[in-house]
Amino acid sequence: MALFKKKKDYIRINPNRPTTPTNEPSVPDNMWAKCPSCKHTLYTKEIGAEKVCPNCGYNFRITAWERISLTIDERSFEEWDTDVETEDPLDFPKYKEKIEQMREKTQLHEAVLTGKATVLGESIALGIMDSHFIMGSMGTVVGEKITRLFEKATEQGLPVVLFTASGGARMQEGIFSLMQMAKISAAVKRHSNQGLFYLTVLTDPTTGGVTASFAMEGDIILAEPQALIGFAGRRVIEQTIKQELPDDFQKAEFLLEHGFVDQIVPRTELRERIYDLVRMHTMKGWQNHE
Repeated sequence: MALFKKKKDYIRINPNRPTTPTNEPSVPDNMWAKCPSCKHTLYTKEIGAEKVCPNCGYNFRITAWERISLTIDERSFEEWDTDVETEDPLDFPKYKEKIEQMREKTQLHEAVLTGKATVLGESIALGIMDSHFIMGSMGTVVGEKITRLFEKATEQGLPVVLFTASGGARMQEGIFSLMQMAKISAAVKRHSNQGLFYLTVLTDPTTGGVTASFAMEGDIILAEPQALIGFAGRRVIEQTIKQELPDDFQKAEFLLEHGFVDQIVPRTELRERIYDLVRMHTMKGWQNHE
């Protein structure tokens, strides 16, 4: 069965866009935000472009394009593999229509954005998962794009920086979605065999099959503050083991304490931290000390 095909060109049109002005008073959208962590209601200007809660430091979920603007050098991003499309292997009802709706809403080809970029002048292969696209779920296209990300990085001798954000496997593609775990892991191994660096940045949320595979395979694993990271859901675990879990269970801080994460880095410091780690692991940082 063919799983992929070339995408067709299409024009994005918003049929709900008003064609004539109205005199009715309006309130700007997204003026207020509620912090999921401390529950404070915040004026959106307070959280800034980085979208960090000034009260508790929680890092709000952001889009892949917002992540691009905060992380890499301006105009350095070269997007890869926008021509890969699923053939809808299960003929899931209205699945293709949902994908088109998500493309219109997010301006993304799929739930992961991949390509080549520079961070403070250092070249990297970059992957950014976006929870706004069907909750960042991992289907065949997501798996193929991340696999190709590692394959191209291996060919070009580039380190990989991958931001994870996912609800897990995509149910509309069933077992085909789960197969992506092994496929990506094999590509990660080939990249590692060439002595190349892989940096994972876990963001809120990183769960399910993504956590069980490539999210935890980085040479160094960073996480944003208070990010939800886990495999099964909290209620499922509690019902299985018949015990109540700690309040901070599956939070980045809990994983750091138990050795699953190397460091928690605030979003405002991530760009410099990525640069330092890439330079160190490509030996450029050591050459300057010789």
